Amino acid sequence: MDTKAVFAALYSVCEENATFFSGGAKGSQGDAARRLVNTMNLIQEHAHSLEPVISGFAAVYHHFDFDPHIPANGYRSLVKVVRCCLLHIIHKGRYITANRRSIFFRVAHNAGEMEAYCNALCQLRALLYLAQRMLHDNSHGNLFFQDESGLSESFVREYSSMHKGCFYGRCLGFQFTPAIRPCLQTIAIGLVSFGENYRRHQSGIGVAASSFFTSGKYAIDPELRGAEFERITQNLDVHFWKTFWNVTETEVLSSLASMTSTQVKVNRALSVPPMSFDLPLAANHRASVTVAPPSAHIGTAPVQMRLISYDLREGQDSETLLSMSRSEGGAISLSLGLKTKRLPSSPCLLIHFHGGGFVAQTSKSHEPYLKSWSQDLGVPILSVDYSLAPEAPFPRALEECFYAYCWALRNHHLLGWTGEKVCLAGDSAGGNLCITTTMRAAAFGVRMPDGIVAAYPATLLTAYASPSRLLTLMDPLLPLSVLSRCLSAYAGNEPQTEKQVEKVSTLSLVRRDTALLLRDFRQGASNWIHSLLDPNRASASPSTDAEAPPGATDTVRKSISEASISSRHADPPVPSESSEFPTRKLSVKSQTCQDLGSHNSTSHSAPLLSERTPEDVNFFLSKEADPSMSSDLSSVAIPPPAGEEGSESEHPREFPLGFEPLRSEQLAEMRVESSPVVKDPFCSPLLAPDDMLKGLPPVHIVACALDPMLDDSVMFAKRLRNIDQPVTLCIVDDLPHGFLSLSQLSRETREAANVCAERIRAVFTQKETPPEPRKHRKLERTDRDVSASSGEAGSLFVGPIEGGDLAVGRGAKIADGEGLVAVAAQNNTDAGGIGA
Repeated sequence: MDTKAVFAALYSVCEENATFFSGGAKGSQGDAARRLVNTMNLIQEHAHSLEPVISGFAAVYHHFDFDPHIPANGYRSLVKVVRCCLLHIIHKGRYITANRRSIFFRVAHNAGEMEAYCNALCQLRALLYLAQRMLHDNSHGNLFFQDESGLSESFVREYSSMHKGCFYGRCLGFQFTPAIRPCLQTIAIGLVSFGENYRRHQSGIGVAASSFFTSGKYAIDPELRGAEFERITQNLDVHFWKTFWNVTETEVLSSLASMTSTQVKVNRALSVPPMSFDLPLAANHRASVTVAPPSAHIGTAPVQMRLISYDLREGQDSETLLSMSRSEGGAISLSLGLKTKRLPSSPCLLIHFHGGGFVAQTSKSHEPYLKSWSQDLGVPILSVDYSLAPEAPFPRALEECFYAYCWALRNHHLLGWTGEKVCLAGDSAGGNLCITTTMRAAAFGVRMPDGIVAAYPATLLTAYASPSRLLTLMDPLLPLSVLSRCLSAYAGNEPQTEKQVEKVSTLSLVRRDTALLLRDFRQGASNWIHSLLDPNRASASPSTDAEAPPGATDTVRKSISEASISSRHADPPVPSESSEFPTRKLSVKSQTCQDLGSHNSTSHSAPLLSERTPEDVNFFLSKEADPSMSSDLSSVAIPPPAGEEGSESEHPREFPLGFEPLRSEQLAEMRVESSPVVKDPFCSPLLAPDDMLKGLPPVHIVACALDPMLDDSVMFAKRLRNIDQPVTLCIVDDLPHGFLSLSQLSRETREAANVCAERIRAVFTQKETPPEPRKHRKLERTDRDVSASSGEAGSLFVGPIEGGDLAVGRGAKIADGEGLVAVAAQNNTDAGGIGA
């Protein structure tokens, strides 16, 4: 079904239902019917404005793809979400048409459903207007507006005031595959219930139990859930998100996840003492470099890791390794029952850096898919539990990840590894750390990993606007307000601690929690009954005891401690050109420290790197405009709004006259901070100059088409390709950011996790002579609504169905069961084949 057919079907179903319900029923049924008629008319009004915009984007968004065979970028994603919303409206309208004469048909309920999607369509219309602005300013295939003022500032200002609750109520997760929506609804209900009880209890069991008893009202009242979700995401600070995301670390949930995941022979938590050691240089094995323990912010401390291996291998039960083990309680971490067979050391090792926005989670939350990978790949996995922000901001996590990498190289005999091949893998924040750790290895001159597998990585931690980042308005797992708080915490802009609570005895905690549970049970039961009996209660705003975070935050802290700056064992600088390494130990000043020191002593407009001009680190890909491309874009893009004469408004109007998006009752606490830390290449690798990216090993990126961080992956892949670095980009469709953590919940997420495992296997199995480049593979879930109405099996490529400008010859569709998962892979260079 092409764009014209979608809009024609929408107009038809809306007009037919509006005519039917205009009959003039009286009473409450009449009020609901009038609401439904008004909503149908408003949907048609939005659709008439959207149709030319959607058609215009469909004609130009291919200019921003990484490759003609990998159609993915933020503009495509926005159009896909709008089309998905339209298809949901058509589906709901047809349901109303088929059931409106039934005695069981609830007019009020269906009016509420249509109003929710109408509100969502209105907000999506506003996002497309902002995308047209970006199209005007971001020409030549670039997806980011490289300025924190102007357009980026306008986007943040609009986000803080735009209504977002409609995306978290009835429409929650409408853009994702149906298999994952119940999981997202459960997470949303748990989040708002957790937020309601946050800070009322001092023990985790009190918060979790009270949340369970108060969650019923949010399950049966989606409007209430959406309003509370919006309030929480806009007002609660990073410490709340750290606490909520770490719920999966609790013993009960982690034990449940452990029981349902693959059983492994070795699962041991390690605490490596902070000791300096020497590593040979990659270019000259007679020379060595000293690797000092991490010291930024919190001083030297043991580095925490976790060793996972499906089979017990040589060295994994050695006395040296056992002496580093730390007790976690619960199950035995090393299974040696009945004289477990000890296998020889593996030629490959996977080093993993977990995600969590730099502020939350440990390897324990990522155990399920790591255990599965260890079994499927037959390799041991070392996952690093790096220190988290805001207590330990940049560059502490990078220091610990690099130290762990170097420690593994030096102590491979303890890990069941021969020391031959090593791959770095990570998701989200962990993907960022994989790339920056490799850049740091290049700066030290030590051995580089054989490859990097980064799943939906964050490669640009600035507030630069991009079309995919507009999706943060509706993303239930990555709202912009939450994302900005996490990145601000990593940059050192967030307060390190919350208000401390006094410690009390266990007995008093039990007494207090018991009393609160009984009270919450009575209150929860009462709320459920009232919600069922009173239909008008849905529109009431929730009142909770959660406190808003303090208005003022700490000033920007130094991004590296004084001890680290003055340490004689710091990072070596990034050489501007190739040089011979001397046959002596190197102990030179850290480039990271030098960069940050120069930023701290200069204005924010200082060059990104010392002795470099801003043009040297500009990630724009081309300087000259393509005439044909410029003419295409000019037909869709809209220029910045001009200030109206005589207007006293501080900011110009962002939207055309006659249209205004829905506004929120309370503004989000959003601010654009131009911290020099986030512009450091070791923090935002997309901003790294070419000579820091040249020489990186093959990079395999797995991104999500509907992820707000999609443009980070596309632009970083373009950067690497333009300097002839081996890179592959794989796009997974219809899944949210963080799908690896949801890999046990649906077939689609499991298959997407297997795609990441295939990329890792490609690193381990690559040959000296490059194989023939493989045709890209794409598995796409068939949209039942589209296939039912069009009679087609679904599109081969990621992106909208109407994309007829792309050839289908190189694709191969692989069916699996009733649906299909979208995976697009493209091998950019011949370096490193992709294993099947």
